[in-house]
Amino acid sequence: MLKHCLIYGMAGMVFILFSGCSEKIEPGAVKSSQARSIKAPVAVAAINQEPILYEATGTVSAEAASTLSSKIMGVVKAVYVKEGDRVKKDQVLVDIDPRQVRAQLNQAEAALSEARKAEAAALSSQHAAKASADLGGATYNRYVNLMKTESASRQEFDEVSARFRQAEASLGQAQSILEAARFRIQQAEAAVAGASVGEKDSKLFAPFNGVISAKLVDPGSLAAPGTPLLKLESTDAFRVDMILPETYLQFITLSQTVSVSIPSAGSKDFEGTIRAIFPAADAASRSFTVQVAIPFHPAIHSGMFSRVTLAHGNQEKLLIPTSALILQGQLTGIFLLDSDQIARFRILRTGRIFGASVEALSGIRPGDRFVVIPPPNMVDGFRVEVPS
Repeated sequence: MLKHCLIYGMAGMVFILFSGCSEKIEPGAVKSSQARSIKAPVAVAAINQEPILYEATGTVSAEAASTLSSKIMGVVKAVYVKEGDRVKKDQVLVDIDPRQVRAQLNQAEAALSEARKAEAAALSSQHAAKASADLGGATYNRYVNLMKTESASRQEFDEVSARFRQAEASLGQAQSILEAARFRIQQAEAAVAGASVGEKDSKLFAPFNGVISAKLVDPGSLAAPGTPLLKLESTDAFRVDMILPETYLQFITLSQTVSVSIPSAGSKDFEGTIRAIFPAADAASRSFTVQVAIPFHPAIHSGMFSRVTLAHGNQEKLLIPTSALILQGQLTGIFLLDSDQIARFRILRTGRIFGASVEALSGIRPGDRFVVIPPPNMVDGFRVEVPS
């Protein structure tokens, strides 16, 4: 009797089990009638025409850079700046002891005074020689007339003629001495002017607004003409010097706008303008040097690494908003909608980023519908209702 009861009980359990399995849902699927609903914006994936981009690397340089050198010989008295200091145009940067220049000025002024005295003496000699030449000429003319009437002897005429030629020679010599004296005055005046300028050059001024990039001298050092003292770079604007392969040269023109990225200056891209294309190529690398002007920014400094993005042609790309991406560990995915408006999570392989969009390489096809901004609590299997 007990045995029959056990068999009957087991049969009932089997009946109940099979009757329950008739309502079982396959793994990974949710009945549309049982799916939880959520509202979210939806878009349709489509192919877009996007430019083909090339990234050229470059180096940031100051728009204007100058090495400031000494123009005179002297000991450096003071240096008023150091590396990194910002300076204004005409600001005094370095003082050089002007005593040696002043001594040269005094010497030049003394030489000028002596030359002027020599000129005065030469002028007096020239006046005296001219008077003698005039007298000799008048006497000579009288004796010429006397010789015509044979009122003077040949001896007397020869003596008068000789004295006249001698007076003319003395006049020519006096004029030459006067000209030499005046030339020495010009030389002395030039020396005085040069020494006067040299005294002004004892102070080194900033030629433009900028920042001191290098200090090459200290007080007590001997400065000579041409000796570098400071390096100054302008801060009003910068440029990027980039190397561009000759293949891409046909895609750029002067004044063309390009995008410049400077990682050390932040994530924001800068708008640059092509300002110069060097006409000669490097024979070894078959590349050209191109200069791109970029605006001033306090985070930009000379020598920084940069990337310049150039567009050359177009190509088809499937772009989706970056807001649609779901990051799960090392995986990137997206919620696609099926015909029943049910969200399905799909793994997505992405490419380059274009502003607020990203290139989809696989995982989605043109025409697929996807959730643009998935809510934080959204999971696979939710029914999506498009907000009105």
